[in-house]
Amino acid sequence: MGRNTRKRRTPLATKAIAASAALALGGGGLIWANFYASAHESHHQTWGGNQTKAATAQVATVSCPDVQQKLTNVPNAARRGVAMELSNLDRQITEAYNRLASTRAAQAKDPSFVQNAIVGPLKEKRAATIDRIRIDIQRAGGSFDNALKQLAACTTQTADQTTAGGNSGGQQQNNGGQQQGGQQQGGQQQGGQQGGQQQGNNGGQGGDGPSAADFVDITKVAPNVLAKPNKTPNASTGSFTTRCGVNANQNHNSDNVIVAPGVTNGAHHVHDYVGNQKVNAFSSNQTFLQGGTSCQNRNDLSAYYWPVIREQDGTQEKDANADGGGKDLNVGKILVAQQAQIKYVGSPASKVVAMPQFLRIITGDAKAFTNGTANANAHWSCTGFENKVQLTDKYPICPSGSKVVRTFAFQSCWDGQNVDSANHRTHVAFADPASGVCPNGFKAIPQLTMRLVYDVPQPVVQADGTVKNAYAVDGFPEQLHKAITDHDDFISVTTGGLANRIADCINRGQNCA
Repeated sequence: MGRNTRKRRTPLATKAIAASAALALGGGGLIWANFYASAHESHHQTWGGNQTKAATAQVATVSCPDVQQKLTNVPNAARRGVAMELSNLDRQITEAYNRLASTRAAQAKDPSFVQNAIVGPLKEKRAATIDRIRIDIQRAGGSFDNALKQLAACTTQTADQTTAGGNSGGQQQNNGGQQQGGQQQGGQQQGGQQGGQQQGNNGGQGGDGPSAADFVDITKVAPNVLAKPNKTPNASTGSFTTRCGVNANQNHNSDNVIVAPGVTNGAHHVHDYVGNQKVNAFSSNQTFLQGGTSCQNRNDLSAYYWPVIREQDGTQEKDANADGGGKDLNVGKILVAQQAQIKYVGSPASKVVAMPQFLRIITGDAKAFTNGTANANAHWSCTGFENKVQLTDKYPICPSGSKVVRTFAFQSCWDGQNVDSANHRTHVAFADPASGVCPNGFKAIPQLTMRLVYDVPQPVVQADGTVKNAYAVDGFPEQLHKAITDHDDFISVTTGGLANRIADCINRGQNCA
């Protein structure tokens, strides 16, 4: 399974620069950001009250190659079994992370402890699991690339690294990563609010972040938003807005039916759901059609879901002892977005074709901190700054009267055949950031964009290195709740010809709702 050559990258991507660059696309202040940043956190933190504290740099987390991203040929008959094994790999990493975090004293006494007691046994477990994936694929008549066996070995990582298994972000092989950022996912630890003290110096209310270095005063960041690409005479200039609410009814779960079908708590973090109201690990296409919707347009049964943001204020949320919540070190009060704008926009280079029924798209990478930035796609900003500054690897500290904004711009090119792919990425792609043209063999589809606005207490980085009023996106514990791991998920489900109406509206240059 070679490198996916369909992804186009700009010269910025090859330089691994730390600065963020953003490309504003679409209307209504929605930003399509083109980020080539890496997370440069210099300190680990420990929890104390509602503050995160700086501590000496040390091994912070476990970094393992992402097997799922490399699976580009899984027969349909094997996908459920493979999903279960991929979930086992996530669970193994979580267990290793928890052991790493709870054995600091032993590590200080024995320099070989981490390798002998944590990383070595983890490699053996992963090798057995990868072999079961091979068996599942071959039994279903598929071919297995034996090079995947080399992905069993893991390394440890400090909090200022952003690569997995020695691979830089630029070496990641999947398409869609012209934009940097992402989200995180959970892990499995009985830590809750005690986790910070038990795990030692990784920070955050749950002990695994965020840290002081994860926040930046947005007023001190230089403008980095680039101009939009020029429109051609054949551009599709319209838009279609669907109003689906902010999940005020608290429709939450920690499943992910796209990446882990049939696996309870497959995401290891909690999602907000708007649109389709019957989305969980065991949902099917038929379930979606019967699911009902929170959207005002009753023909929009699409599933729109993203990881929640939590305020790190010491509050025990109702899931403090549940999977996806406290057991996965996602702790604190869940914040509901004040606004959730969902808009489809066109292409500057061509007309668009209607999205196919049941098309699945994931944008961003929940494991971007250890995977590298190839598929990352996080956009963080503040109201009043969105057209000037977009952040990828930092949470913004907004000035008084300004609110935190997360924006997402999904892949807008489709291969014309598949509604999903084995790694959930290669059936869609980003357009070229300079021209807006899709890769060869891909068709332009309406680009899904989302803008989520939150009212959060203003984080304050204090003189002693603590952060008061920290907030963070839910994530896998080994991802240390980094801002760069933000991501978003989507399943297109429409009735009554809505998909065609969306495309027609955009192609005619109208603004519809």
